[in-house]
Amino acid sequence: MDDKRFEELYAAYATDVLRVSYFYLGDRQQAEDVTQDVFVRLLTHAPELEPGKEKAWLLKVALNRCRDLWRAAWVKRVVLGSPALELTPAPDQMDDRLEKQELMSAVRRLPSGFRDVILLHYYQGYGIAEIAAMLHLPEGTISSRLSRARKKLEDILKESGAQ
Repeated sequence: MDDKRFEELYAAYATDVLRVSYFYLGDRQQAEDVTQDVFVRLLTHAPELEPGKEKAWLLKVALNRCRDLWRAAWVKRVVLGSPALELTPAPDQMDDRLEKQELMSAVRRLPSGFRDVILLHYYQGYGIAEIAAMLHLPEGTISSRLSRARKKLEDILKESGAQ
């Protein structure tokens, strides 16, 4: 991969990779590490990316890396229970900020398969067919996971008294 193409991809998608990683992990420094790792892998592995599918590849690598970090026992001890920081809260929207924090916390409590589809569908705006292609799963599986994830989120939020 030439430097110009790498720089174009970095400029276009680094923020998206960082946001998904931050949302998944809840820790800005780890999200930055994951983002750096994703782009280092892009540079060192130089995969043949189909035009228009670059973002999907980058996000898939980021989610896989986040999942690896999430599974590590020390991360669970450090990340779970620490307050999630909002990147862009407005000072006069405290209730909205608290709702977003509760929702972020609830999403983090989902099993990884559910968390991935929620992040890709609602946070990144991918459709079911696109997520299915990205994760190499049938569309029915993605649709089912989204439905089950929404139900689990509802249950988690009810438990915490957020609804």
